[in-house]
Amino acid sequence: MPANLATTNGRTAMMYAGEVPWHGLGTQLDEPATAEEAIEAAGLNYRVELRSLTTNDGIPVPKRKAVVRTDSNQVLGVVGASYQPIQNYQCFGFLDCVVADGRLRYHTAGALGQGEKVWMLAKLPGEIRIKESDDVTEQYLLLSNSHDGSSSLRVFFTPIRVVCANTLGMAERRGKGQGVSVMHKGNLAAKIGEAQEILGLAKRFYDDLEGHIHRLANHYPSREQLNRYFESLYPDSDLGKTRRAQNVRAELFRLFENGRGMDIPETKQTTWAAFNAVTEYVDHHRSTRGKTETERASKRLKSAWFGSGARLKSEAWRLALEMAV
Repeated sequence: MPANLATTNGRTAMMYAGEVPWHGLGTQLDEPATAEEAIEAAGLNYRVELRSLTTNDGIPVPKRKAVVRTDSNQVLGVVGASYQPIQNYQCFGFLDCVVADGRLRYHTAGALGQGEKVWMLAKLPGEIRIKESDDVTEQYLLLSNSHDGSSSLRVFFTPIRVVCANTLGMAERRGKGQGVSVMHKGNLAAKIGEAQEILGLAKRFYDDLEGHIHRLANHYPSREQLNRYFESLYPDSDLGKTRRAQNVRAELFRLFENGRGMDIPETKQTTWAAFNAVTEYVDHHRSTRGKTETERASKRLKSAWFGSGARLKSEAWRLALEMAV
């Protein structure tokens, strides 16, 4: 799948609320958006539909359908006969059901590729404040959905450290206990009850998370422990030391000392700071390929939220908890 941000009617399919994010792209809103505002501002007001497939000489292809974006006639994917599209507006509606009084607000929403993958980031009430300091982590839900058959509709619990805007990616695996997954089969309306369960799951997740974060913030690793931690994440090859791994580890040490938010006295030099050195690197500094900075930033977002960057952050979280025992 192309990793660049999608476009709708010639503009980037993305919106954000508040300060300009790392990419500088999309429609800026002064305040977090309602579902209706976010759909319009992010250019997600398009629909998809299933169309029959035929060979070049007109022979019907059985048990397969093309998913087509109706405003551009772009084919986003090929799926099985039982596949049911979940429209973008239905994704917002599903997430809105989490907070049934309509107070859910969206901070970021957008699409990748030709519009085959969409996401919505919405803030939940509450925060985690470490040692009564300025080190605050806010509580978010991240919904993702695909229109190409590559994944189900998924909702993840996604903490964000405010001082550095790091998406923390703390799940050891994006599966059981970390959110919900809704297959593209059957009647979505019948599954709204699953959305209403998310709030209880999220509360338990964030209650547990607060204890884990405080554990990391009260542990001060030795230099030897930090070396082992960063080497576990970026090891040398079996043939010996590699320049790339050494350079990345040096950058992680730099971020541990001088990264964003690393000057907060209550959490400076802690294992919490070591973990956030990794999340800052993945979200803001990790090199990606692309012809333009926009393309590189788009790929970095996809990796940090859905790909190898997300997996790296999950492993960094697991190893940090082990180090703090």
